[in-house]
Amino acid sequence: CQGYMNCVSACVEENNQDRNSEMQYIRIHEMKDGEGLKFETADDNYYHEVPAEGHFYLGTQCFHCDNPPCVDVCPVQATWKEEDGLVVVDYDWCVGCRYCMAACPYDGRRFNWSKPEVPENENQHYLGNRMRKKGVMEKCTFCVQRTRKGKNPACVEACPTGARIFGNLLDPDSTIRWVLANKKVFRLKEDLGTEPKFWYFMD
Repeated sequence: CQGYMNCVSACVEENNQDRNSEMQYIRIHEMKDGEGLKFETADDNYYHEVPAEGHFYLGTQCFHCDNPPCVDVCPVQATWKEEDGLVVVDYDWCVGCRYCMAACPYDGRRFNWSKPEVPENENQHYLGNRMRKKGVMEKCTFCVQRTRKGKNPACVEACPTGARIFGNLLDPDSTIRWVLANKKVFRLKEDLGTEPKFWYFMD
């Protein structure tokens, strides 16, 4: 990742996110080399040429955990894990209590504080990028409206450096399985037992 944020822009457009509040499912964190993963001091709103010397970039979003704590705390069962592993939200059921936001250790949930204003995308999915209302939670769905048709999520398609890879973990011949077997990989906060389905890799 070189910090270009093409993934963020593509996600906003594809998933009908509110432009006025600058709703974003993906956050790209700019951090200083040699200081480790310090999210509390990372710059998430940098406005300069990238990549910046002496810095590295790391993206976060919903990690679609195998053991998602957000699902356990929802009092109305408005969020759950699908059979294919996607953690989804039914915006009609959500009561906006934000328990899921508090439970997520990855800052993957977003709350609609105002009525979203977007140029509407015609390709909408009930559990994905359909229009939301004020007062509900929303999040990344790995672009369910695309991935269940065999396409990549918008963020993966937009990445100019190939830093994002999406695939079927059950397919031994998939690119993602090759990456996991041949690259140095890690997951954030693995000790929590959430089993996130989002790995970071390097050579």
